Amino acid sequence: MSNYVIRNAKTINEGQIRTADLLIKGKRIERIDPQFDVKFKVTELDANGNYLMPGIIDDQVHFREPGLTHKATIYTEARAGVAGGVTSFMEMPNTQPPATTIELLENKYTIASNTSLANYSFFMGTNLNNFDELLKVDKRKICGIKIFMGSSTGDMLVDNREVLEKIFSRRNDILIAVHCEDDKLVKERLQMYQEKYGENIPFECHAEIRNEEVCFNSSSLAVEIAKKYNTRLHILHISTADELKLFRNDIPLKEKRITTEVCVHHLWFDKSDYERLGSKIKCNPAIKDAHHKKALFEALLDDRLDIIATDHAPHTLAEKENLYNKAPSGLPLIQHSLNIMLEFYHQKKITLEKIVEKMCHKPAECFDIKERGYLREGYMADLVIFDPKRTWAVKKENILYKCGWSPLENYEFTGQVLQTFVNGNLVYDNGQFNEEKMGQRLEFDRE
Repeated sequence: MSNYVIRNAKTINEGQIRTADLLIKGKRIERIDPQFDVKFKVTELDANGNYLMPGIIDDQVHFREPGLTHKATIYTEARAGVAGGVTSFMEMPNTQPPATTIELLENKYTIASNTSLANYSFFMGTNLNNFDELLKVDKRKICGIKIFMGSSTGDMLVDNREVLEKIFSRRNDILIAVHCEDDKLVKERLQMYQEKYGENIPFECHAEIRNEEVCFNSSSLAVEIAKKYNTRLHILHISTADELKLFRNDIPLKEKRITTEVCVHHLWFDKSDYERLGSKIKCNPAIKDAHHKKALFEALLDDRLDIIATDHAPHTLAEKENLYNKAPSGLPLIQHSLNIMLEFYHQKKITLEKIVEKMCHKPAECFDIKERGYLREGYMADLVIFDPKRTWAVKKENILYKCGWSPLENYEFTGQVLQTFVNGNLVYDNGQFNEEKMGQRLEFDRE
């Protein structure tokens, strides 16, 4: 394994930006200082005053393997991720078959160990009948348990209060991540719109079918049960201003038992974009009116929302280009999440320090990830160097998702990832990949 010295970088870490050199020895960060000499063989890399940050940790992705590999694979989507600065991901269980047993979950870890350029962890899925399997989950080896309280495929929907209380009370020692939408209300509202429009429901109605009430009813139920049992609850992809009253910012994240996430598409798009993009931005929970987007951003900045993720969920273009009821929900984002946030930085809506806090530091804290998420001596060398001024446009030829499309096509971004290190390996370098070494299974520092 090579050792590296990164010279002349503007490091972004723990609320500060400072010029420093960084030494990678093996898999770890050995030294961070303004200037130093090295007495053993190293490869020198001049950052030329560009920015150096910890690798992004994305806590919510759907990589579709096994069973749905015509849409994506762990290999293709992890590769797209590292090109966008994502060095670790946590993947969801709604594959085919769903990861609802330890054996099926470990099969996904085996695939990732052989094919993922990024570090990885996988959520254990729930259904109405796998409680005994949930009790077997080792909280130090798996990122968490995932409950679809709404909007699931197959048999993974769990919206029965008795079952939820059983899970929340017996596994309150591990993070439980939830998708919160009131499935009964969604079905009622969908029926209303089908009666009005038949098969030709306009895509902007998605925001009305899966409206604020749908989200708040489910999120408030999850919070209520979590408080009852002191469960470690993490609510995924908050999409409404209404839900923000459920969360607090008067204590540090480390002391919170209930944490939250916002996804880049709920900050970037709003209901007006359905006219232009239609099914390409159909996702659950839905992208809603612009005032929600504004409220989410404010809550991100004041720490009611704890982390930024993508909910990367690719489908083929042929699948997406359908009438409302047939077009699946989800959009691909992992390659471009940092670009979206850098665009907000250039618009003076957020600082670089806050971006790193919410995409790197706080995911590591939220999930108790061992020795990642920071530029610290002794930590694993997951690093990203980016040029904040380089402009480039998203085009089909530079999209790395297996599905081959993006709702951001033709948008010109300012800021581009130049290099990405994973465990000290330079896996991405100005468009070129080094696939000799795969990422590692994430470890969790939990008592």
